[in-house]
Amino acid sequence: MFRRILVALDGTPVDRAVFTKAANLAKAMNAYFMILHILSVEDEGSPGSTLGMTASEGQPSKTQLMSVYDEINWESYRREWHQFEQESFKKFSLYSDRANAMGIKTEFTQVPGNPGQLIEKIAQNWDADLIVMGSRGHTGLRELVLGSVSNYVMHHAMSSVLIID
Repeated sequence: MFRRILVALDGTPVDRAVFTKAANLAKAMNAYFMILHILSVEDEGSPGSTLGMTASEGQPSKTQLMSVYDEINWESYRREWHQFEQESFKKFSLYSDRANAMGIKTEFTQVPGNPGQLIEKIAQNWDADLIVMGSRGHTGLRELVLGSVSNYVMHHAMSSVLIID
């Protein structure tokens, strides 16, 4: 029986199915729910996605960007990141509101960084019994180059993992 279900959402079309499956499980088991969104420079709409950056170290440091951008552009990037962070918070906190309206005890967390590592770490620190997440469908060479968040979590998490396609 699952008592603590962590639901990792990433803004892809599969989020709806991930949320629905996890909410149905939580409701049936009277489980506590954490909705988690990791802000990543690889997310669609992220300021970092236009720079071709990766999320290997989370939000890029000022030093990393200074080789490409001057101080004015750094400030512009910071403003864009802040806006991206606020828009993401509004978007993903709606899932928390929906779960609460369904009678599921829910909390929402949003942090920047490496999605796979943070999902695994937060799940462990929160004592999650189950992680429910989607798959972006990276296979073959694309998965080899970009990696797979779901694959990472499946191989490193201490709890059960349910992947929704």
